[in-house]
Amino acid sequence: MTALAFGSWPSPITAADLSSAGHPVEGGRFVGSEIWWSELRPAEQGRTAICRYVDGEVQPVLPAPFNARTRVHEYGGGAWTATADGDLVFAEFSDQRVYRLTPGAAPVPLTPKPAVASSIRYADLSVVGTDVIAVREMHDAGAVSRDIVAIDLGGGGVRSLVAGSDFLAFPRLSPDGTHIAWIAWNHPQMPWDGTELRVASLAEPSSWTVLLGSTEESVLQPEWIDDESLYAIGDRSGWWNLYSVMLDGSVTPLRTLDADFGAPLWRLGSSWYEVLDDGTLLTVRTVGTDTLAVLDPASGVLEDIALDGMTSVGLGGRSGSTVLIKGGGAHVASALFALDLESRELTSVRSGFESVPDSAYLPEGRQVTFQGPNREVHAITYAPRNPDYEGLDGELPPYVAFVHGGPTAHVAPALNPLFAYFTSRGIGVVDVNYGGSSGYGREYRNRLRGQWGVVDVEDTIAAVQGLADSGLADPRRLAIEGGSAGGWTVLAALTSSDVFACGASYFGVAELELFVAETHDFESRYIDGLIGPLPEAIDLYRTRAPVNNVDGLSCPVLLLQGLDDPIVPPSQAERFRDAMVSKGIPHAYLAYAGESHGFRKLETQVNARESELSFYGQVMGFTPPGIPELQLWRPSS
Repeated sequence: MTALAFGSWPSPITAADLSSAGHPVEGGRFVGSEIWWSELRPAEQGRTAICRYVDGEVQPVLPAPFNARTRVHEYGGGAWTATADGDLVFAEFSDQRVYRLTPGAAPVPLTPKPAVASSIRYADLSVVGTDVIAVREMHDAGAVSRDIVAIDLGGGGVRSLVAGSDFLAFPRLSPDGTHIAWIAWNHPQMPWDGTELRVASLAEPSSWTVLLGSTEESVLQPEWIDDESLYAIGDRSGWWNLYSVMLDGSVTPLRTLDADFGAPLWRLGSSWYEVLDDGTLLTVRTVGTDTLAVLDPASGVLEDIALDGMTSVGLGGRSGSTVLIKGGGAHVASALFALDLESRELTSVRSGFESVPDSAYLPEGRQVTFQGPNREVHAITYAPRNPDYEGLDGELPPYVAFVHGGPTAHVAPALNPLFAYFTSRGIGVVDVNYGGSSGYGREYRNRLRGQWGVVDVEDTIAAVQGLADSGLADPRRLAIEGGSAGGWTVLAALTSSDVFACGASYFGVAELELFVAETHDFESRYIDGLIGPLPEAIDLYRTRAPVNNVDGLSCPVLLLQGLDDPIVPPSQAERFRDAMVSKGIPHAYLAYAGESHGFRKLETQVNARESELSFYGQVMGFTPPGIPELQLWRPSS
């Protein structure tokens, strides 16, 4: 083994490998005797393809350039489904219309062409009889409205079923077809703050009954048991647990546990349990990591299903005793699997990667709880690892703190080639579940209420300082990176502390007053809970905003931004860039045409990661071999 400075180790894992070898897989479902799924294809301009196996080969059901992706809430979800006779029904990204496609034929539109392109959008698609039930979002001269609609599969048009709130999700028709259940909420609530389970007769859809939920209880995924009762997820106990709910309003917990049987509803069409043929429920629950289990609603007995090494589990479609799951773990590459619930046999259907780096170059994900000044902080650490190199004698490695978005997202130990991209070069990674993250109950999630830019920053600092205090990381070479809300935390940490040597913000929020006016409708009132409502909290908006605190910034920053981002517009990064220019702070601003909130194109992904690595090397004193040098703006340039 050769001794070489941390960060300068040669690695076989390239930025191109991260993208070209990957095609994230989601949404597995049975269509007749076949399994269909969706996958993101960076090499095809980032489109979402719907695929299946034909004679052992992956074949697209949805041919290029069609893109099954919806812009409802801008995060989408439930963009495709299938009919009983094997036709694909999908929302096309380019115009947001719903189409029906018979494999091998051309798609046929089911929804009318709007007067303004993409002004009418559909998500959470499901086929019920001769209709597609969907959530519809309509944009008209800046105003946004939503309802639940039925789209005729024969091309007979669209009819509205229910409305009456700012947001709707999980439309479910009763077995006899006379009633509809759904989840509703209004500004300024986010769906993890408070929602309502509503039920109405289709004969009188404007007269609904609220069966569960409030502004202080988040309800998710109603499913009919029979014509008089439903299952639903609610967090009245402080954790998302399962309940049975009668139409007369009586509510009974199936099993009360300090575990989350649900998660924040960022994307429509999500599912955390499935009612099996024998009446039991297949569930996923989270306390740091995910566990698959069968719940008997009559007895409350919960039987765990061992999935060796999986830390993240998502439910897909089911056929008889076989269920499709998306799973992954610290040693298990993210993939679509088929699980036989009788034999418990697990079969890989489609990996999210064409190839995975040699295991010798993959870091070991280790769950750690750091004790900060005010509270405990959950994180996963990934130490540098390369079979051919070790650090110089007496040298400690640099570390990058990854800060997830949301900020309600959640991370678990994962076989993540991106982390290996850094650790195989001698750069450690710590992935932080700061206060506000999901997967640890409502109290942990609510730690960020009114404290965005404070608790998230303190917890991330506690994690990296814990590593440094343990002698595992070089305290002078700590970096921080994150996207969206994570980008806010990056900029807030850099402008309010001197812990980090540098930071990289991917489409991060930098300012608040204009952000709430410029961002999309779904998150336009999110800051009410994270900071406070306007105009009462205007002083906090100004004092918390990183762009107003650049005087506290003393280290270089890398800004990466999609120019078509409707969630965090480019103006956010540009304002922060201009403030750094005024103060003379070295930095780089990389703006990508045709990219939105999350980079999808191969060339963008490669450029962004190589630029980030070069940036860290220039600031923290190492030269990553084979990486193009990023040009930094400096006061003299």
